Amino acid sequence: MDIAIHWTFLPHNDPDASLAFYRDTLGFEVRNDVGYGEMRWITVGPAEQPHTSIVLEPPAAAPGITDDERRTIVEMMAKGSYARIALATADLDATFARLRASGADVVQVPTEQPYGIRDCAFRDPAGNLIRINELR
Repeated sequence: MDIAIHWTFLPHNDPDASLAFYRDTLGFEVRNDVGYGEMRWITVGPAEQPHTSIVLEPPAAAPGITDDERRTIVEMMAKGSYARIALATADLDATFARLRASGADVVQVPTEQPYGIRDCAFRDPAGNLIRINELR
């Protein structure tokens, strides 16, 4: 089978802050920026991986979500417990230093994990957990 990850979705509650984080701090290119009413979807990804993207979307924009479910999602986002993504880099220390210098919300400094990887963690402006693994 020839299957690749094409898109993944992360919620945002401030499209401009999310755009600044993913574009300016992480260095991703903006592939699409679409608004519909008061909602906005922003697609970003690494320039060297044109077929892999993150879609930053309004929370619970899917039809069929109730107001109570939407409130729960927004509450979980505020606590940083709703969504997460793992990224990878060859130079974890330089990436960590750049992110910390940008003012990103540090969750964990670079750490050798007991399960065999070295990584660090941040939160994006919406509270999504961003783990960054070191490629070895």
